[in-house]
Amino acid sequence: MKVYTAIDQLPVFTRSVITIGTFDGVHLGHKKILKQLTELAENIDGDSVLITFYPHPKKIVQQDRSPLMLINTQEEKLKLLADEGIAHVVVVPFSIEFAEQDPQTYVEDFLVKKFNPHTIIIGYDHRFGKDRQGDYHMLENAGEAFNFQVKEIEEKLLKDVTISSTKIRNALLGGDVKTAAAYLGYNYFFTGKVEEGAKLGRTINFPTANISIADDDKLIPANGVYAVTAKTNNNEALLKGMMNIGVRPTVDGNFRKIEVHLFDFNEDIYGHDITISIQGRIRNEIKFPSLADLQHQLGQDKQSAMELLKEITA
Repeated sequence: MKVYTAIDQLPVFTRSVITIGTFDGVHLGHKKILKQLTELAENIDGDSVLITFYPHPKKIVQQDRSPLMLINTQEEKLKLLADEGIAHVVVVPFSIEFAEQDPQTYVEDFLVKKFNPHTIIIGYDHRFGKDRQGDYHMLENAGEAFNFQVKEIEEKLLKDVTISSTKIRNALLGGDVKTAAAYLGYNYFFTGKVEEGAKLGRTINFPTANISIADDDKLIPANGVYAVTAKTNNNEALLKGMMNIGVRPTVDGNFRKIEVHLFDFNEDIYGHDITISIQGRIRNEIKFPSLADLQHQLGQDKQSAMELLKEITA
């Protein structure tokens, strides 16, 4: 899969089959659309092209600057798309200027001139251009003028995609990682940098890696304790452990943190990137009467996590 981030430096596409969207999550519903894309491109010996946007359009066109709670960061999304057999992914640098293009200009100068489409696969409710004036019927008319086809994604599939995305976000915000994984088709994951903390965990024999996530728009699941697997950027070995997301009420914490205790692991990974994949939820975050009580519970949590992780080998 080739990725392009400058729309003025695109290759010459041949008989391209295009779909357009944010595809946040690259979940099972999205994969049905992507399968249509790749199969049609293969059938006509054309180029499969997915057009997406960065930053997320809502960051640009909406005045509300609160976190978007995205399922994937841009890097995560591209990694997931690479497994779907798409030949080309074009990441459009999204801006107010791009959003406010006249719809006809968008079709002629962007879609037609830059992608030479054979077919555009799009939802019936797709909107584009200034004030979202462009629609499916405008694309159909343009197709007749510029000799490309417009293939509609069935309404039921579009609704399923929207419903799935909503259920995934709600499940994660409620700590229901099992339901989220069922709709995603993979275990929810995130990547962050290991930072130094207060090292309190060491004093109770449960040292933790404090994880900092740079992208404020990345959705973080509900507070609680989870069984996880992990990989660091300097070691391909699969690590097992447990993670706490929360404010650490037993020690009067004031800020939400992500802390991971890795089993049978004592390497120095400060400053390294680590990818955490959530395999299951163990319990809610609880305030304990003392550190001794917390330590006892962590021992039980470790046993629970090891039980959840025992079948995972890769």
